[in-house]
Amino acid sequence: MIKSQVNIKMTMEIVDQGKQDITIVEEKGQLLEKADTTVLTFSEENENNEQTNSLITIHPDKVSVKRSGAVSMLQKFDKKQITENVYRHQFGTIHMETETEQMTYQPPQANKNGKLFISYSTSLNGDKPRRHQLTILVKKED
Repeated sequence: MIKSQVNIKMTMEIVDQGKQDITIVEEKGQLLEKADTTVLTFSEENENNEQTNSLITIHPDKVSVKRSGAVSMLQKFDKKQITENVYRHQFGTIHMETETEQMTYQPPQANKNGKLFISYSTSLNGDKPRRHQLTILVKKED
């Protein structure tokens, strides 16, 4: 198993009825690499200084995102599959349905950033699905 300190830049893009909403999070984290599984962990704080821990597990055919703390959820991405989960935050609980369209992962190399890209649609509490694109860039610290 290889453990590395990394810089993470996570870009979340949501397109809803022609409107585009982009959120960018930049944090330091850890990358664990073993055989065919990669695990990325990092923490972020919201505007109320509440911490959310993220654990992203990358397999060749699926990705899971587990968040705990101020926000709690386990979101699974399975190519061409619909997965369900529950998103819990300070204002209550949301039922989520996620349909993954595209998923690619390129591990970080010595001089090249790693990149996880997921394109998917999410429906919250049975509403009309919104399109999402999640891009996570991973750069190993020297």
